[in-house]
Formats: sequence, C-alpha cells, structure tokens
Amino acid sequence: MSAEASGPAAAAAPSLETPKLSGLEPGSAAYGLKPLTPNSKYVKLNVGGSLHYTTLRTLTGQDTMLKAMFSGRVEVLTDAGGWVLIDRSGRHFGTILNYLRDGSVPLPESTRELGELLGEARYYLVQGLIDDCQLALQQKRETLSPLCLIPTVTSPREEQQLLASTSKPVVKLLHNRSNNKYSYTSTSDDNLLKNIELFDKLALRFHGRLLFLKDVLGDEICCWSFYGQGRKIAEVCCTSIVYATEKKQTKVEFPEARIFEETLNILIYETPRGPDPALLEATGGAAGAGGAGRGEDEENREHRVRRIHVRRHITHDERPHGQQIVFKD
Repeated sequence: MSAEASGPAAAAAPSLETPKLSGLEPGSAAYGLKPLTPNSKYVKLNVGGSLHYTTLRTLTGQDTMLKAMFSGRVEVLTDAGGWVLIDRSGRHFGTILNYLRDGSVPLPESTRELGELLGEARYYLVQGLIDDCQLALQQKRETLSPLCLIPTVTSPREEQQLLASTSKPVVKLLHNRSNNKYSYTSTSDDNLLKNIELFDKLALRFHGRLLFLKDVLGDEICCWSFYGQGRKIAEVCCTSIVYATEKKQTKVEFPEARIFEETLNILIYETPRGPDPALLEATGGAAGAGGAGRGEDEENREHRVRRIHVRRHITHDERPHGQQIVFKD
C-alpha cells in the first residue's frame, strides 16, 4: 500500500506520526539512526517525497540493496515522524515494491519510462526486474526498427550505386533552394514546400514498393525523377525562369496530378510476378502454350511499354507543318 506526498496524502501525513507501528518502540531505528530490527512488521518509507507502507518481509525477501538497508547491515535515516528517508525519485518505487511482492509487474509501454524504471532497478539491485526491463527494451528496438529508409544522395557516384543496388523502382526528388541567383515569385516558396510534403506522403504510402531518394546537390531547384530497372523513365521539372518587370524570377510549380501519375506508372517496373492463369485464360493468353509463345508475348508487351514512355517524353512538336507523325514498331 502506498500514499503519495501530494494532495490528500500530504494533508494526512501528520496524522500518520501519532500511532506507533507494530513492533516499533522509542529508541528503535524508527526514531533514530539505528537499523530496524527483524521484529518490526511495518515500515514507513519516504522516497523523494513519495510515501509508502510495506513490510520487512517484502523488503528483505530478495537479495537487493533494500535487504541490506533493512536487515541491519546498513544504517537508515529516519525523520521525526519515523519515516525512513531514501534519497531517490519516488516515481517508480511503487513498481519496485510490487515486483518484490509478486515477482513480476506490468512494464511501462513508453520507452522513456521503461528506461527510467531500469535505472531504478539497477540502483536497488533488483536483478530480476533489470533483466525484464532490458529484454523489453531490446524487443522495442527490434520492433521499432525503421521500415521506410530515405537516403540522401551526396554524390553522382552514390546515386549510381543506389540505383544499381535495388530491384525496386525509384522516385527521386531534387530540391536545392540555395542553387538560385534570381528572386522567387510570390507563390514559389509555397509550391516548393508542397513538393517536399508530397514526397513525404508518397514515401509513407509506397515505402514497401518503391525506393525514395532525396538529392540536395543537383543543378535544378525542384525536380522529380522516376527510375525503373536502373534507367530513368520520366522526369518532372517544377522550376522555370519567368520575366518580371526589368528582372528575372524563378517560378516553382506544383504539378501534383502529374507527379502522382508518374509515381503510379513507375509501379509497373516492380519485380515481375508470376502470370495469373485465370487472367490468361480469360483474355485468351498463352496459359497452355509453349515457352516460345510466352516469350514472344512478353517481348511485345515490353516493347509497347517502352514506346509509351518514349511518346510521353516528347515535350514539343518537331514535325514540319502539316505532316503527321507515324510511330513504327
């Protein structure tokens, strides 16, 4: 049983000084600096202002510092009211007592509180509780290991190594605000922040399927790059130079829809999964055909995907006036 030193407990503390505890007589350790005798049944503890009642059996049941204090081997200090003073924080002392009573206690969920309890258990030399806290902290470290890693590119060589070392499609955001010799338009700073926030949102949503990179050393101020199977598939540059009155300004755009579209498109470059027989049968595919037929179909499909990306990269019409463009397989 324990009572805190604040609120109602603080008001009731003076009344605890009047009655004598069972087995405690004037001149014993409860009234001076002498150790408590084994005949004392109850002990009053003041741990950093937190008041606790317990028994000698609880305090001396395990080989701890508390056993040394209350078995006569170490002197303990008491105040005029008979409270044994321990100069430690009382925040987790109730948990220490419960462990000495029961041999186990529910551990805190917070990593910080778990570390604090471990420190108190070490001070009082409660070995069983020390082991439990260390095991719980180890499990938390393993459980909370980061699942979404976003490397920051520091050199072109490092970027090449990252692209070559992963089988996942890659989304890279280059943002380098300091690489600019012109002033920004009124909305450019806000749009640059929106691009960075969108990158964080996409990283949280697709972290298990895509590798996300940040680049802060490139020439562009804000530019998205999309890679599949080690090569660049698409690029979305969000910056341009505009002419204001007698000066040039940097304009940063936020093409959210296009960036999201390119992120979805890059997912087709994930590690290929096995064909779905039901889907092949429903679409008249080569589920029962030989290996040569399947290889030819996969080659044609890859060629079509590659051609779509080539068409998407055309940024202006280079045809002579009146001439139609023809794509050949």
